[in-house]
Amino acid sequence: MINECDHLGAAAKVAPFLFAFPGWPVFEREMGPDFTHEAALIAKGVSGIAGVDEAGRGPLSGPVVAAAVVLNPADIPEGLNDSKKLTATKRDVLFDAICGRGQFCIAQASVAEIDALNIYHASHLAMCRAVAGLNGVGHVLVDGNRVPADLAQPATALVKGDGRSQSIAAASILAKVTRDRIMCDLAQEHPEYLWSKNMGYPTREHISALQQHGVTPHHRRSYKPVHNILCR
Repeated sequence: MINECDHLGAAAKVAPFLFAFPGWPVFEREMGPDFTHEAALIAKGVSGIAGVDEAGRGPLSGPVVAAAVVLNPADIPEGLNDSKKLTATKRDVLFDAICGRGQFCIAQASVAEIDALNIYHASHLAMCRAVAGLNGVGHVLVDGNRVPADLAQPATALVKGDGRSQSIAAASILAKVTRDRIMCDLAQEHPEYLWSKNMGYPTREHISALQQHGVTPHHRRSYKPVHNILCR
C-alpha cells in the first residue's frame, strides 16, 4: 500500500499561487484538483486508474454511497472539484459529463450495514463495491488516509484527495449527487424530516422531527441522537 505519491517530484508540490495588488493584502488562491497523480502512474505503465470517494458518513439517515471513476485522459470534464465546493447545479452538470465521458460505478452500503459494521467499515465496503463494478482497474486512488482492507487492487490513499485528484473529485461528485437524490426520494415517503433539505444530517429541524415523530427504518440506529430516542 502506498500512502502518498511522494515520488512525484516538484510538479506535485508547487505552492498555491499567490497574487496581490499594490496596497492590498496577499491572498492565497486555492488550487483545484489535477491529473498529476494519475499521470505519474500512467508514466509507469499503469492503466485503468480509478478514483474513489464516498458521501454520507455524517447523516443520521440513509445509506452511505461510494463512486469509482476512471477518467479518459484525453477527455476530462472541465470544472472538476471537491463536490462540497460546487453548487448543486454545477454538480448535476458535471454528473452527466462524468457519466457520459468516463467509466464509472456507483455503490452503497445500507443503513443495516452501517449499524452492523460502523460507518467507517461500511464506507469502505461501499468503496470496494464501487471499484469491483469496474473492469480493468490497475490502481485505485482513494480519498482519505487509509485504503480499504478488502480492496483487491493496488491503491494509494490521498488525504483530501477530492481536492487533489481529478479522478477522486469526479467520484466525489457522483457519490454526492446520487446520495442527495436518494434522500430526496426518501423525503417523499417521510416529508416531516425535511430530508430533501438536510439530506439526513442532524440539523435542528431533523432532530426535532425525530423527537416528535420517532425513528424510521431509514435512520441509523447506531448513531447517538437516534439511539437516544429509541432508548427513552
